[in-house]
This record gives sequence, C-alpha cells and structure tokens, in this order.
Amino acid sequence: MKPPVITLQRVYEGTGPEGSYRALVDRVWPRGLRRADLGLDEWARDLAPTAELRKWFNHVEERWEEFRRKYLAELAAPEQQDRMAALLEAAGKRPLTLLYGAHDAEHNQAVVLRDALLDYARHHGKRSA
Repeated sequence: MKPPVITLQRVYEGTGPEGSYRALVDRVWPRGLRRADLGLDEWARDLAPTAELRKWFNHVEERWEEFRRKYLAELAAPEQQDRMAALLEAAGKRPLTLLYGAHDAEHNQAVVLRDALLDYARHHGKRSA
C-alpha cells in the first residue's frame, strides 16, 4: 500500500496544497486568524501535545529531543491511536496537510505528528493517497 502524503504548513504562510485535507494540529487557536480564513477540514486539537507538555517545551530547541520522546509517548495512548486513525480515514485518498502556528518549521508538534501518522499508516495499512 502506498503511504499517505502528509505535508506541513505554517498556518500564517498559507493553508497548503489545493485539494488537500487540512487539519490544524495546535491545541490553541492561532492568534489573529479567523476560522473562515483557513478553510479547515478539521481542528485536530486533541491530537496536539497536552497543555503541560506544550508549556514545558515552549519551543526551546534544546528541549526538542525530550519533547519529541514525550509527545510520541502521548501519541502511543490508545485514544490517540484512534484519533490518528480517524484523521487518516477522514483524509481518505487526499493528501493531508497538517497546519501549525509555530515559527520553527523543524521543531514543532506537527513534525512529530507527521512521523507518528506515517508510522501508524505503515503498521496498520492505512493510506490516504
């Protein structure tokens, strides 16, 4: 089975490729943006890191590896696995765009979630493209 196509997009710089399934993956709504402006298919806030983990990380790059490890542990919980399955299912055969608000394109929760979704799809036969 072909793996899902998952792209990342900073929400302040656009909403990703046309025709993709767009999911905001921040727990907190991005400042200064209106829901109508984003054309979201889903706000997957429950897949975002817990408030405690998000606040601890605070986008401090030195905490990245520990944040990644802790967030992957959160995503391994059965209810999070169900949410990941539902997100992949909702995207169907469309590419999935994970939208995030962080400034750092390499050290944010969407990067970790994309990796977790791809791993989930590999092990559970889910495909979105």
